[in-house]
Amino acid sequence: MQPNPPSLLGESPAFHAVLAHVSRVAPLERPLLVIGERGTGKELIAARLHYLSRRWDRPFVKVNCAALTESLLDSELFGHEAGAFTGAIRRQIGRVEQADGGTLFLDEIATASAAVQEKLLRAVEYGEIERVGGRTQTVDVRVIGATNADLPALAEAGRFRADLLDRLAFDVVTLPPLRARREDIPVLAEHFALGMVRELERSLFPGFAPRALEQLLDHGWPGNVRELRNAVERSVAASDPEGLVEDILLDPFASDWRPAAPATPSPSPVAEEEAPPSPTGDFQERVRRFESGLLETALERNRFNQRQTAEALGLGYHQLRGLLKKHGLIGKPE
Repeated sequence: MQPNPPSLLGESPAFHAVLAHVSRVAPLERPLLVIGERGTGKELIAARLHYLSRRWDRPFVKVNCAALTESLLDSELFGHEAGAFTGAIRRQIGRVEQADGGTLFLDEIATASAAVQEKLLRAVEYGEIERVGGRTQTVDVRVIGATNADLPALAEAGRFRADLLDRLAFDVVTLPPLRARREDIPVLAEHFALGMVRELERSLFPGFAPRALEQLLDHGWPGNVRELRNAVERSVAASDPEGLVEDILLDPFASDWRPAAPATPSPSPVAEEEAPPSPTGDFQERVRRFESGLLETALERNRFNQRQTAEALGLGYHQLRGLLKKHGLIGKPE
Protein backbone atom coordinates (compact mmCIF):
# COMPACT_ATOMS: atom_id res chain seq x y z
CA MET A 1 0.00 0.00 0.00
CA GLN A 2 1.39 3.39 -1.01
CA PRO A 3 1.96 5.74 1.96
CA ASN A 4 0.32 9.16 1.88
CA PRO A 5 2.68 11.98 0.89
CA PRO A 6 3.50 14.49 3.66
CA SER A 7 0.66 16.82 4.60
CA LEU A 8 1.10 20.34 3.29
CA LEU A 9 -1.42 23.01 4.29
CA GLY A 10 -2.45 26.05 2.33
CA GLU A 11 -5.24 27.68 0.38
CA SER A 12 -3.41 30.41 -1.56
CA PRO A 13 -3.05 30.29 -5.36
CA ALA A 14 0.75 30.37 -5.02
CA PHE A 15 0.70 27.29 -2.78
CA HIS A 16 -1.69 25.35 -5.02
CA ALA A 17 0.49 26.18 -8.02
CA VAL A 18 3.45 24.54 -6.25
CA LEU A 19 1.44 21.41 -5.44
CA ALA A 20 0.31 21.16 -9.04
CA HIS A 21 3.90 21.50 -10.22
CA VAL A 22 5.02 18.77 -7.81
CA SER A 23 2.27 16.41 -8.95
CA ARG A 24 3.28 16.95 -12.57
CA VAL A 25 7.01 16.32 -12.17
CA ALA A 26 6.96 13.66 -9.41
CA PRO A 27 6.44 10.68 -11.78
CA LEU A 28 9.34 11.72 -14.03
CA GLU A 29 12.57 9.76 -13.59
CA ARG A 30 14.73 12.86 -13.62
CA PRO A 31 16.78 14.84 -11.09
CA LEU A 32 15.20 18.00 -9.71
CA LEU A 33 15.97 21.11 -7.72
CA VAL A 34 13.82 22.56 -4.95
CA ILE A 35 14.56 26.23 -4.35
CA GLY A 36 13.25 28.33 -1.49
CA GLU A 37 14.11 30.46 1.50
CA ARG A 38 14.87 28.84 4.85
CA GLY A 39 11.81 27.45 6.54
CA THR A 40 9.67 27.14 3.40
CA GLY A 41 9.44 23.34 3.60
CA LYS A 42 11.92 22.15 0.99
CA GLU A 43 12.36 18.75 2.66
CA LEU A 44 8.59 18.21 2.79
CA ILE A 45 8.34 18.98 -0.92
CA ALA A 46 11.20 16.56 -1.67
CA ALA A 47 9.42 13.84 0.33
CA ARG A 48 6.21 14.54 -1.58
CA LEU A 49 8.10 14.22 -4.87
CA HIS A 50 9.41 10.84 -3.73
CA TYR A 51 6.10 9.41 -2.45
CA LEU A 52 4.21 10.49 -5.57
CA SER A 53 6.78 8.79 -7.80
CA ARG A 54 7.18 5.17 -8.87
CA ARG A 55 9.95 4.92 -6.28
CA TRP A 56 7.54 5.43 -3.36
CA ASP A 57 8.26 2.00 -1.87
CA ARG A 58 12.04 2.36 -2.12
CA PRO A 59 14.40 4.29 0.21
CA PHE A 60 14.12 8.04 0.67
CA VAL A 61 17.56 9.04 1.95
CA LYS A 62 18.33 12.55 3.25
CA VAL A 63 21.70 14.27 3.61
CA ASN A 64 22.38 17.82 4.81
CA CYS A 65 25.49 18.84 2.88
CA ALA A 66 26.11 21.86 5.11
CA ALA A 67 26.38 19.74 8.25
CA LEU A 68 29.56 17.89 7.22
CA THR A 69 33.10 18.80 6.24
CA GLU A 70 34.28 17.97 2.72
CA SER A 71 35.99 14.70 3.70
CA LEU A 72 33.11 13.57 5.91
CA LEU A 73 30.53 14.45 3.26
CA ASP A 74 32.50 12.49 0.65
CA SER A 75 32.62 9.43 2.91
CA GLU A 76 28.99 9.86 3.97
CA LEU A 77 27.77 10.02 0.39
CA PHE A 78 29.98 7.47 -1.31
CA GLY A 79 31.21 5.23 1.53
CA HIS A 80 34.60 3.57 1.90
CA GLU A 81 36.25 0.19 2.06
CA ALA A 82 37.89 -1.18 5.18
CA GLY A 83 41.46 0.07 5.40
CA ALA A 84 40.92 2.83 2.83
CA PHE A 85 42.34 5.35 5.32
CA THR A 86 43.43 5.51 8.93
CA GLY A 87 40.50 4.66 11.16
CA ALA A 88 38.48 2.91 8.43
CA ILE A 89 38.27 -0.41 10.25
CA ARG A 90 35.20 -1.64 8.37
CA ARG A 91 33.37 -1.03 5.12
CA GLN A 92 30.82 1.78 5.12
CA ILE A 93 27.98 1.89 2.62
CA GLY A 94 27.42 5.47 1.48
CA ARG A 95 24.09 7.27 1.33
CA VAL A 96 24.03 7.19 -2.47
CA GLU A 97 24.28 3.42 -2.39
CA GLN A 98 21.69 3.21 0.41
CA ALA A 99 19.28 5.13 -1.83
CA ASP A 100 19.70 2.66 -4.71
CA GLY A 101 16.32 2.27 -6.41
CA GLY A 102 14.93 5.25 -4.49
CA THR A 103 15.52 8.94 -3.98
CA LEU A 104 18.49 10.85 -2.54
CA PHE A 105 17.63 14.27 -1.10
CA LEU A 106 20.62 16.61 -0.84
CA ASP A 107 19.75 19.61 1.31
CA GLU A 108 21.99 22.70 1.11
CA ILE A 109 23.59 21.28 -2.02
CA ALA A 110 25.25 24.62 -2.80
CA THR A 111 27.68 24.02 0.09
CA ALA A 112 29.13 20.81 -1.40
CA SER A 113 32.79 21.09 -2.40
CA ALA A 114 34.02 20.95 -5.99
CA ALA A 115 35.35 17.41 -5.47
CA VAL A 116 32.03 16.18 -4.09
CA GLN A 117 30.16 17.95 -6.89
CA GLU A 118 32.31 16.11 -9.45
CA LYS A 119 31.42 12.74 -7.91
CA LEU A 120 27.75 13.71 -7.75
CA LEU A 121 27.82 14.63 -11.43
CA ARG A 122 29.10 11.17 -12.28
CA ALA A 123 26.40 9.56 -10.14
CA VAL A 124 23.67 11.64 -11.78
CA GLU A 125 25.03 11.43 -15.32
CA TYR A 126 26.14 7.81 -15.48
CA GLY A 127 24.79 6.17 -12.32
CA GLU A 128 28.35 5.33 -11.23
CA ILE A 129 30.01 5.76 -7.84
CA GLU A 130 33.19 4.62 -6.13
CA ARG A 131 33.63 3.95 -2.47
CA VAL A 132 36.92 5.33 -1.18
CA GLY A 133 39.40 2.54 -1.81
CA GLY A 134 36.87 0.54 -3.83
CA ARG A 135 35.83 -0.18 -7.39
CA THR A 136 33.32 1.57 -9.61
CA GLN A 137 29.77 0.30 -9.25
CA THR A 138 26.41 1.33 -10.63
CA VAL A 139 23.41 2.71 -8.77
CA ASP A 140 19.90 3.76 -9.75
CA VAL A 141 19.16 6.91 -7.75
CA ARG A 142 16.96 9.91 -8.36
CA VAL A 143 18.68 12.99 -6.94
CA ILE A 144 16.70 15.94 -5.57
CA GLY A 145 18.81 18.91 -4.52
CA ALA A 146 17.61 21.80 -2.37
CA THR A 147 19.06 25.20 -1.58
CA ASN A 148 18.21 28.80 -0.83
CA ALA A 149 21.22 29.99 -2.84
CA ASP A 150 21.25 31.43 -6.36
CA LEU A 151 22.81 28.46 -8.12
CA PRO A 152 23.02 30.08 -11.59
CA ALA A 153 24.93 33.00 -10.06
CA LEU A 154 27.24 30.60 -8.20
CA ALA A 155 27.85 28.65 -11.40
CA GLU A 156 28.65 31.84 -13.27
CA ALA A 157 31.11 32.79 -10.53
CA GLY A 158 32.76 29.35 -10.74
CA ARG A 159 31.59 28.32 -7.27
CA PHE A 160 29.20 25.60 -8.45
CA ARG A 161 29.72 23.22 -11.36
CA ALA A 162 27.71 24.42 -14.33
CA ASP A 163 27.46 20.90 -15.77
CA LEU A 164 26.07 19.55 -12.49
CA LEU A 165 23.58 22.41 -12.38
CA ASP A 166 22.51 21.58 -15.93
CA ARG A 167 21.80 17.99 -14.95
CA LEU A 168 20.02 18.79 -11.68
CA ALA A 169 17.89 21.52 -13.20
CA PHE A 170 15.83 19.25 -15.42
CA ASP A 171 13.03 21.01 -13.55
CA VAL A 172 13.04 23.48 -10.66
CA VAL A 173 10.32 23.67 -8.03
CA THR A 174 10.41 27.15 -6.48
CA LEU A 175 8.67 27.56 -3.12
CA PRO A 176 7.04 30.92 -2.37
CA PRO A 177 7.93 32.59 0.94
CA LEU A 178 5.18 32.88 3.52
CA ARG A 179 4.83 36.61 2.89
CA ALA A 180 3.72 35.74 -0.67
CA ARG A 181 0.94 33.43 0.58
CA ARG A 182 -0.59 35.45 3.42
CA GLU A 183 -3.95 33.70 3.03
CA ASP A 184 -2.26 30.58 4.41
CA ILE A 185 -1.01 32.20 7.63
CA PRO A 186 -4.26 31.79 9.68
CA VAL A 187 -4.70 28.23 8.40
CA LEU A 188 -1.16 27.22 9.35
CA ALA A 189 -1.30 29.09 12.65
CA GLU A 190 -4.45 27.26 13.75
CA HIS A 191 -2.95 23.92 12.68
CA PHE A 192 0.18 24.53 14.77
CA ALA A 193 -1.88 25.83 17.68
CA LEU A 194 -4.05 22.71 17.74
CA GLY A 195 -0.95 20.54 17.71
CA MET A 196 0.48 22.42 20.70
CA VAL A 197 -2.83 22.18 22.56
CA ARG A 198 -2.78 18.40 22.12
CA GLU A 199 0.82 18.24 23.30
CA LEU A 200 -0.08 20.26 26.41
CA GLU A 201 -3.11 17.96 26.96
CA ARG A 202 -5.51 20.87 27.05
CA SER A 203 -9.16 20.22 26.32
CA LEU A 204 -9.63 22.88 23.64
CA PHE A 205 -8.09 25.75 21.71
CA PRO A 206 -10.14 28.94 22.27
CA GLY A 207 -8.60 30.66 19.24
CA PHE A 208 -6.66 33.82 18.48
CA ALA A 209 -7.75 37.27 19.60
CA PRO A 210 -8.07 39.92 16.84
CA ARG A 211 -4.85 41.57 18.00
CA ALA A 212 -2.96 38.27 17.70
CA LEU A 213 -4.34 37.63 14.22
CA GLU A 214 -3.26 41.13 13.23
CA GLN A 215 0.25 40.39 14.49
CA LEU A 216 0.35 37.14 12.51
CA LEU A 217 -0.68 38.88 9.30
CA ASP A 218 1.52 41.95 9.74
CA HIS A 219 4.79 40.13 10.50
CA GLY A 220 7.21 39.59 7.61
CA TRP A 221 8.15 36.00 8.63
CA PRO A 222 11.77 35.92 7.41
CA GLY A 223 11.98 32.38 8.79
CA ASN A 224 8.79 31.42 6.94
CA VAL A 225 6.70 28.43 8.07
CA ARG A 226 9.31 27.25 10.56
CA GLU A 227 9.33 30.64 12.28
CA LEU A 228 5.53 30.76 12.24
CA ARG A 229 5.30 27.37 13.90
CA ASN A 230 7.74 28.32 16.64
CA ALA A 231 5.97 31.63 17.31
CA VAL A 232 2.51 30.06 17.46
CA GLU A 233 3.55 27.15 19.68
CA ARG A 234 5.45 29.52 22.00
CA SER A 235 2.43 31.81 22.24
CA VAL A 236 -0.04 29.00 22.90
CA ALA A 237 2.18 27.54 25.62
CA ALA A 238 2.37 30.94 27.34
CA SER A 239 -1.35 31.75 27.03
CA ASP A 240 -4.25 31.22 29.42
CA PRO A 241 -5.59 27.71 28.66
CA GLU A 242 -9.17 28.99 28.96
CA GLY A 243 -8.78 32.22 27.01
CA LEU A 244 -7.91 33.47 23.56
CA VAL A 245 -4.26 33.85 22.58
CA GLU A 246 -3.95 37.62 23.02
CA ASP A 247 -0.38 38.18 21.82
CA ILE A 248 2.04 36.43 19.47
CA LEU A 249 5.46 36.13 21.07
CA LEU A 250 7.52 36.82 17.97
CA ASP A 251 10.89 37.40 19.66
CA PRO A 252 11.99 34.67 22.10
CA PHE A 253 14.91 36.87 23.17
CA ALA A 254 12.68 39.72 24.32
CA SER A 255 12.76 39.92 28.08
CA ASP A 256 11.54 42.18 30.87
CA TRP A 257 14.51 41.43 33.11
CA ARG A 258 16.05 44.88 32.60
CA PRO A 259 14.86 47.53 35.05
CA ALA A 260 12.39 49.87 33.45
CA ALA A 261 13.63 53.38 32.86
CA PRO A 262 12.22 55.92 35.34
CA ALA A 263 9.18 57.81 34.25
CA THR A 264 9.92 61.07 32.50
CA PRO A 265 10.15 63.69 35.26
CA SER A 266 7.78 66.59 34.97
CA PRO A 267 9.88 69.74 34.97
CA SER A 268 9.26 71.85 38.04
CA PRO A 269 8.05 75.39 37.60
CA VAL A 270 11.32 76.65 39.07
CA ALA A 271 13.38 74.62 36.61
CA GLU A 272 11.26 75.94 33.76
CA GLU A 273 11.79 79.49 34.89
CA GLU A 274 15.55 79.03 35.31
CA ALA A 275 16.02 77.30 31.98
CA PRO A 276 17.11 79.66 29.24
CA PRO A 277 14.48 80.19 26.59
CA SER A 278 15.00 77.98 23.61
CA PRO A 279 13.63 78.67 20.15
CA THR A 280 10.95 76.40 18.76
CA GLY A 281 12.51 73.45 16.98
CA ASP A 282 15.82 73.57 18.93
CA PHE A 283 15.86 69.77 19.09
CA GLN A 284 19.42 69.36 20.44
CA GLU A 285 18.86 71.74 23.36
CA ARG A 286 15.59 70.06 24.30
CA VAL A 287 17.23 66.63 24.24
CA ARG A 288 20.12 67.92 26.39
CA ARG A 289 17.73 69.35 28.97
CA PHE A 290 15.66 66.18 29.05
CA GLU A 291 18.75 63.97 29.46
CA SER A 292 20.15 66.17 32.23
CA GLY A 293 16.84 66.17 34.09
CA LEU A 294 16.58 62.38 33.79
CA LEU A 295 20.06 61.94 35.23
CA GLU A 296 19.42 64.34 38.13
CA THR A 297 16.14 62.66 39.05
CA ALA A 298 17.74 59.19 38.96
CA LEU A 299 20.64 60.38 41.12
CA GLU A 300 18.28 61.82 43.72
CA ARG A 301 16.15 58.65 43.80
CA ASN A 302 19.27 56.56 44.41
CA ARG A 303 20.76 58.96 46.98
CA PHE A 304 23.52 59.93 44.57
CA ASN A 305 24.94 56.40 44.55
CA GLN A 306 26.30 56.25 41.02
CA ARG A 307 26.44 52.45 40.76
CA GLN A 308 22.81 52.11 41.83
CA THR A 309 21.86 54.95 39.49
CA ALA A 310 23.59 53.25 36.55
CA GLU A 311 21.78 49.99 37.29
CA ALA A 312 18.40 51.76 37.58
CA LEU A 313 18.91 53.43 34.20
CA GLY A 314 20.14 50.24 32.53
CA LEU A 315 23.57 51.78 31.93
CA GLY A 316 27.10 50.63 32.63
CA TYR A 317 28.90 52.46 35.45
CA HIS A 318 31.39 54.09 33.08
CA GLN A 319 28.59 55.03 30.68
CA LEU A 320 26.87 56.88 33.52
CA ARG A 321 30.09 58.61 34.56
CA GLY A 322 30.58 59.84 31.01
CA LEU A 323 27.05 61.27 30.90
CA LEU A 324 27.47 62.96 34.28
CA LYS A 325 30.64 64.63 33.05
CA LYS A 326 28.89 65.71 29.86
CA HIS A 327 26.14 67.44 31.85
CA GLY A 328 28.36 68.86 34.60
CA LEU A 329 26.90 66.59 37.27
CA ILE A 330 30.04 64.74 38.23
CA GLY A 331 30.51 66.86 41.31
CA LYS A 332 27.39 65.49 42.99
CA PRO A 333 28.34 63.60 46.19
CA GLU A 334 28.40 59.82 45.81
